[in-house]
Amino acid sequence: MADMDALTAPPATALLAVREALAPILGDRLTDNMAQRSLHGVGEAFHPTMPPDLVAFVHSTDEVQAVVRACAEHDVPIIAFGAGTSLEGGVAALHGGVSIDMTGMNQILHVNPADLDCAVQAGVTREQLNAHLRDQGLTFPIDPGANATIGGMAATRASGTTAVRYGTMRDNVLWLTVVLPNGDVIRTARRARKSSAGYDLTRLFVGSEGTLGIITEIGLRLHGIAEAIAAAVCAFDTLAGATDCVIDLLQLGVPVARVELMDAVQVRACNRYSKTSLEEKATLLFEFHGSEAGVREQAELVGALASGHGGGAFRWATQQEERRALWHARHNAYHAAQALQPGAQLIVTDVCVPISRLSECITATHDDLAAAGVTAPIVGHVGDGNFHVFLCVDPTDPADIARARALNDRLVDRALAMDGTCTGEHGIGMGKRTKLIDELGDTTVEVMRTIKQALDPKGLFNPGKLFASR
Repeated sequence: MADMDALTAPPATALLAVREALAPILGDRLTDNMAQRSLHGVGEAFHPTMPPDLVAFVHSTDEVQAVVRACAEHDVPIIAFGAGTSLEGGVAALHGGVSIDMTGMNQILHVNPADLDCAVQAGVTREQLNAHLRDQGLTFPIDPGANATIGGMAATRASGTTAVRYGTMRDNVLWLTVVLPNGDVIRTARRARKSSAGYDLTRLFVGSEGTLGIITEIGLRLHGIAEAIAAAVCAFDTLAGATDCVIDLLQLGVPVARVELMDAVQVRACNRYSKTSLEEKATLLFEFHGSEAGVREQAELVGALASGHGGGAFRWATQQEERRALWHARHNAYHAAQALQPGAQLIVTDVCVPISRLSECITATHDDLAAAGVTAPIVGHVGDGNFHVFLCVDPTDPADIARARALNDRLVDRALAMDGTCTGEHGIGMGKRTKLIDELGDTTVEVMRTIKQALDPKGLFNPGKLFASR
C-alpha cells in the first residue's frame, strides 16, 4: 500500500482539468480565492494553516459526486469541510487539492415524530436542527459545544456534554448516505432501529474523519424533550473530591444528563470571560432530565454525594435563561482559557479513561501541570471519563510550544497506561497519528490501512490524516 504521506501537491494541469470539469456545474461556487482557501485550511486549535488549491461549495449529493469524480480522474486530493471546528488538524490540506464545503447542504429532509428519527443533509448544524425540532417536543441531544455540522460530528464520532446519558454520535446515527472515492453513492442502512444484515457500514464511516468517504446525508435518533430540566453548580474543596463524587454517582446508576468538571483555573477564566460569579474552586456542573419527581430525587441524591466529598451548597438554575447562561459559559471555556494569556494559542488535549481511573488521572495531570508552571485549565465531560487540558502557549516561543507538547505526550501516555484512549471525541486528524499506533498497535492499525486501501486505493480522501508515515 502506498504511503499516505508520499502524495505530492497536484500539478497545475490537474487542477485546471478539475476546474474545467466543474465550472459548468458549480459556477462561481468553485473558487481559488486565497482568503477562502486559508479559511478552509485550518481548524480551531494550534495547527498550521495548510490551504487547499480550490474550494467547492456544494448543495447536493450529486454535486459532491461530481467533484469526487473529477478529482479522482485527475488524482487530486479531497478534504470535506463543515464548520471548521476541528481541533486535531482534521481539515488541513496537507497535500493541496479541493476542499468540499458542505455548509450549503443545510436542508432538514424529514422528521418522523412517531419513530423519533429524522434525516438531514450534512451541513445542517446541531443548533439549527434543535431549533427546528423544538416545536415538536423533540431534541437531538449530542452537544460537542461548538455549533458543529451534523456531517462533521458524524465524521469525527463527536460526543460532548450529554454523552453520559445519551451516548455519542456512534449511538445516535441510524444510517448514512456516503460518496465513495470512486464516485459511487451508497446508503449504509435502513431506518429500522436494529439490523443483523451484513457488515455495519454505518459504524465504519462514523469516525472515519473523511478518509473513506464523504458523508452527505444522515439519519439520526431523536429524543423527547424532558418534562423537567434542572441545572446545578457545586464547588468542591479539592479536585479529587469533585472527581470522586462523579465516580460514586455513576456507580450508583444516577441517570444524570450532564456532569461537567472545571478546575479552579478554568472557573476563574469563565468568570472573567463570561461575567459569571462562580466560586473559584474545582466545580461540577450538573443537569438533570426527567419527571418533576425524578429530577428532584436525582438532585437530592447527588447533593448528598457531593457533600460527602467536600462539595458546597448547590446553586440551582431551573429557568431556561439561567440554564442557557450557565452552559453558554461552559461552551465558551476554550475562548475563556485563551483569554487568560493575551496572545496565546491553545494546544488542546482530549483523553478518556475508565471511570474508576478518572480521579487518579486528573489529579496526576494537575500535579504535572503545576510542576511545569504553565497556564493550563482543565475541563471535562467527566461523566464518561473524558477530559481536556487547554495548554496556553506563546506561538512565537519554540521552547514554550515544546514544553506544552511534552505535557500533552505525558498525559496521553498516562491515559493509555490506564487502558484509556488518546482521544475521546476530537479524533486523530494529523495531530495524533502516532498516538493511534501507541493505543492500538501496528497490527490493528494495519487492518485500518487495509480498509483504506480497499476503498481509496489512490489515497485521495483527506490524505495525511489518521495514519502516520511509515
